[in-house]
Amino acid sequence: MALLEVDSVTRRFGGLRAVDAASLHVDEGELLGLIGPNGSGKTTLLNLLSGHMKADAGLVRLDGREVLGLNPTQLTRRGVLRMFQMTRVFARVSAFDNLVVCGLAMGLDEAGATRRAVELLDELQLAHVMHLDGGQLSGGQKKLLEFGMCFMVPPRLALLDEPFAAVHPVMKETMGAFIRRRNADGQTFVLVSHDMPVVVELCPRSVCMNAGKVLAEGPTQQVLQDPSVIEAYLGEDVADEVEHG
Repeated sequence: MALLEVDSVTRRFGGLRAVDAASLHVDEGELLGLIGPNGSGKTTLLNLLSGHMKADAGLVRLDGREVLGLNPTQLTRRGVLRMFQMTRVFARVSAFDNLVVCGLAMGLDEAGATRRAVELLDELQLAHVMHLDGGQLSGGQKKLLEFGMCFMVPPRLALLDEPFAAVHPVMKETMGAFIRRRNADGQTFVLVSHDMPVVVELCPRSVCMNAGKVLAEGPTQQVLQDPSVIEAYLGEDVADEVEHG
């Protein structure tokens, strides 16, 4: 059953259609890959779905209810959470308190927020830096912390924009394992990433965008072998590398 339905969504910047009548769906419990070259409209689409940008046309339904045009706070209350490409944490607050503050903002009481923060710090292997300010963490640790902030209260739909970019391989594996476990428990994700091996590993189905349009969708390996996707995005060498590992 579709949790999210995107129907002919369009966003213009002057004469440029950054998202051009894009349509797709995300099923309940799915881990969907959203791929495409730089400038293809992926991040703009996430901005529209998370309420950080207004669409010029189209429909978006969450659980069958129209949500396009709601602001980020309203969408957060409906369970749509967004992880940004540029990491956003509170730089002068400890890693532990970053999580607790988010938990309190999402409706947890202090005891519940504290308990959940400790669980996430342990699971994301950040317990040893829990008392350091967010600004003192490495880039990868900040990514993991922001990831934890999104899951203080598990969302209905998690929108992840390049979570693995510039992350140490060990931290990338920690994050990948977290996503796999949550998805196995029924958590729904949309994952934007240029890391094709990770997309192949994590995402059974993918959507490829190009020039604001949906270029191809279907099983991930099938999408990556689509001639139009290879021409627009991958190139023959990369497609062969992904296919043969």
